[in-house]
Amino acid sequence: MGPVQGFPSLRAFALLLCCVSAAAQEAAPPASAPPIPTPPELEAHGAVIGEIRFENQDIFDESDPRENYALYRLANDLHIKSRESTLRAQLLFKEGDPYSWRLIRETERNMRRLDYLFDVQIRTVSFDGSRVGIVVATRDVWSLQPGFTYSRKGGQDRSGFSLEEENLFGYGKNLIVGRSRDEERKSTTLAWRDPNVWGSRWRDALSYADSDDGHLYAADFDRPFFSLDTRWSAGFGGLDQRRVDPRYDLGEVVDEFRHEVEYFDARGGISPGLVDGWTRRWVAGYRYDRQRFAVEPGRLPPISLPPDRTLSYPWVGLHLIEDEYTETVNFNQIGRTEDVYYGTSYRFELGYSAESFGATNNSALFSTSAGTGVRWGDDGQYSLFLNGGASGRVRAGAIEDGLFGGTVRYYWRWDPKRVLYASLDGIATDNLDPEDQILMGGDSDLRGYPFAYQAGTSRMQFTVEQRFYTDWFPLRLFNVGGAVFFDAGRVWGRGIGGTEPRGWLKNAGFGLRLGNARSGFGSVIHLDVAFALDADETIDEVQFIVETKRSF
Repeated sequence: MGPVQGFPSLRAFALLLCCVSAAAQEAAPPASAPPIPTPPELEAHGAVIGEIRFENQDIFDESDPRENYALYRLANDLHIKSRESTLRAQLLFKEGDPYSWRLIRETERNMRRLDYLFDVQIRTVSFDGSRVGIVVATRDVWSLQPGFTYSRKGGQDRSGFSLEEENLFGYGKNLIVGRSRDEERKSTTLAWRDPNVWGSRWRDALSYADSDDGHLYAADFDRPFFSLDTRWSAGFGGLDQRRVDPRYDLGEVVDEFRHEVEYFDARGGISPGLVDGWTRRWVAGYRYDRQRFAVEPGRLPPISLPPDRTLSYPWVGLHLIEDEYTETVNFNQIGRTEDVYYGTSYRFELGYSAESFGATNNSALFSTSAGTGVRWGDDGQYSLFLNGGASGRVRAGAIEDGLFGGTVRYYWRWDPKRVLYASLDGIATDNLDPEDQILMGGDSDLRGYPFAYQAGTSRMQFTVEQRFYTDWFPLRLFNVGGAVFFDAGRVWGRGIGGTEPRGWLKNAGFGLRLGNARSGFGSVIHLDVAFALDADETIDEVQFIVETKRSF
């Protein structure tokens, strides 16, 4: 019997149901991936590191129309990007390790210190219930610097021609060949630095300089404490240098002498690692330090020639470091992520130099330093950093070459783009070695005065600076900021020239700051104009300062 009239066949009805089901599935939103647990949840779950992928961006982002120009594309094409092996050598974790948010953050901090990277962000991108997928996102900067360099500070010019590569062939090696001139000498230099020898944690550094007043040969090879949880370190190095040292008074050279240095050290350390937020490191080593002085023909004769000195001593020390860092922006840099240390640290070292080891005399040597940082207010609006240290030798109950100093730095972020900065630092000495000087002037950021303007036995200096940060990014090359500043300082005691201290010296001024966003050479370019408020007829009332610094 045929189908009943007015009703579809069974086959047609089944086909209709399939179409409706397919349409419903097509219209339904796709199932969303479950959210990735927070870092504490991943650690509590016992997650392990799975695949690690690297996303290294070019110097310029060609997907951004503002950076997709022929010159920027050429820079990308000529630049050899950091290789994956170079970046992987910096990681403090690997596939199969337990997931640790602390190690991820410390790896970011360590990699941000590399001159050939602008920034680093390590992201957790997946979790399958046991393994965590990681992406290491970095951005290269232009690491080859050929050409001329010039700076002017404290009335003194520094210039040079060099070819420096911070990331040779993308392997993170540093090579420098150049010719430079400063206020003391002209030099031809050759230097090499490898922070990861054959992809290991060992590093080496070699330096050679041929100067118009001597030479320099230096080498160092070590495995440092490369993380807070590193359990051991070891290394050795040496230096052979011959140079002519000037001494200054009122910004002028008053005498000169030949200075020859032979130095060698071997060191090592052990640590239980990071325990309850603190790292304790026991360190020890041996140092040989030979200093020889002589009259240099054709130069200003020395008022008094420093005596020859040899130190030869074993030493031991203890370093304590608290794990306490905070990420921020527009603090000491412009427009880039900064890792500000708010922890407390201590360092103490003690040695004994004996005639039986080849030393000039028997003496105990000490060196110590401590620092801490605190912040308070909404979102860390106020920050205060305290640092101090002391070093010297003790012979027959008297201190030799005693150096005692401290610094206080204060930051008040009263607006997201405004920071008021103030600092106070002081240095005092006791029976300082005669070849060393306590100087103050343009070289020590008393910006309105010449280089090495005052010399004495102790010094104090105060700076207050209103810093301005902007979003201006001209030519996509520099982050722009500015500053208005006031400096005041003075020395006590007389330097080698015997000039009486001139009391407090003050200057005021303003400047432009250019945050270097595309090159690995110098983080902030300073262009300052400073007005001396206590100038006499011997110095200019206005100083123009051009220099590159690591900070604002």
